[in-house]
Amino acid sequence: MSDVPPRDPSRREQEPGPVRPSLPHTDRHEAPLYLARYLERQQRAGGRSSSQGGVPDVSGNGHVGGQDATPGIVDPEGVAGGVSADGMPLYLRRFRERREEGSITQPKPPLWERAGHGIQKALSEDNRNKEISAPERAKPRIANEIYLIRHGETQGYSTESGLTPLGTWQAHTYGHTLAKRVKDGERVLLACAATNRASQTAEQINRGLTDGLAMFEKQVEVLDPRAMNEFRNFGVATPDGLRDVTGAFRQYYSLLEEFERTALGDRPQWLVEVDRFWRVQQGGADPIEHWLTIPMLHFEPPAMCVRRFWTGIRRLAADYPGARLAIATHSGPIRAFAISAFGYDPGEPYNTEHVRVKLMEGGQEALVSYRNRVQEVHVPDIEALPTWGHDEQWVPTAEQPSAVPVVGD
Repeated sequence: MSDVPPRDPSRREQEPGPVRPSLPHTDRHEAPLYLARYLERQQRAGGRSSSQGGVPDVSGNGHVGGQDATPGIVDPEGVAGGVSADGMPLYLRRFRERREEGSITQPKPPLWERAGHGIQKALSEDNRNKEISAPERAKPRIANEIYLIRHGETQGYSTESGLTPLGTWQAHTYGHTLAKRVKDGERVLLACAATNRASQTAEQINRGLTDGLAMFEKQVEVLDPRAMNEFRNFGVATPDGLRDVTGAFRQYYSLLEEFERTALGDRPQWLVEVDRFWRVQQGGADPIEHWLTIPMLHFEPPAMCVRRFWTGIRRLAADYPGARLAIATHSGPIRAFAISAFGYDPGEPYNTEHVRVKLMEGGQEALVSYRNRVQEVHVPDIEALPTWGHDEQWVPTAEQPSAVPVVGD
């Protein structure tokens, strides 16, 4: 046999190779924080057991050798069977510890200081938009902030229908989002058109706003929704009087069916205009664009809807100065209002989409924003505008500039 000792298979031979750079050590000589706290609790538990006559854990089993201790279970609080070492019940001890931490009469810290990441994200997500906020000293003084909101998804336009479950959710979500924007001490007024879909939208916005204010712990005064005639939908002149374009559908359809069945006589002009309006929608086109661009004698003109809206806004601003106004209404007048401010058609608003109006102090100027476009406008004085009647004898008021004279006249 050879005298060479056998090679240890666990050892590798040192093979020549490139010299590797020395790496920093990651060894930690101190115990991790969780382990240090565990050891500290164990020491306190052992000290209490010794003072109470118990046997500290010297065997390394991880338990205190008191009377009620369970083998293998650490009792760091000195509590066994729901009773502490001094005979105090556990629930009473916990209650006194919470009372010592902070008095129940002291106000809680702000929500953003004690809330988790989810609440903080919900509070800030509405601020992440494309609107540029000016410095505080450069901000204009806003008297009222108004939201012209289209109603939620409805069940149909052939009858006076309410909202679908999706429309209810849309309106409730809008109110919850609005709760993130308002500040403590503000006042919010809800108004709507008198139709079912608009009034239900205002009601659901009110519920969502109330839930959001309770969730975000904001003290805001919310006034109950109210129907206002200034924010109704555009009307149609029917034999029974002025009707909402949706409310006139049933009368239109029954009368049209009678004419088609008998084929006698000429159809009245209001029926012809309403028929054109609904035929456009049945063909897949935009009936609101038809109303905005085609003059119809029995339909309320878009300009009159804009006048009504400004009248309602000025009245609410005078009655509720400083309040935030949320108005649930219809897409046609909202679209006409936006066209009058921007000078072009920005498109049909979606369900619960809004046109935002910031009315400046003094009530003479306003900022109208819609789909990332902002336009400064002069608030019209409705009383100084002509009514455009056939016997109109309009004279400019003193506030309006006179016509520029033509050179050579």
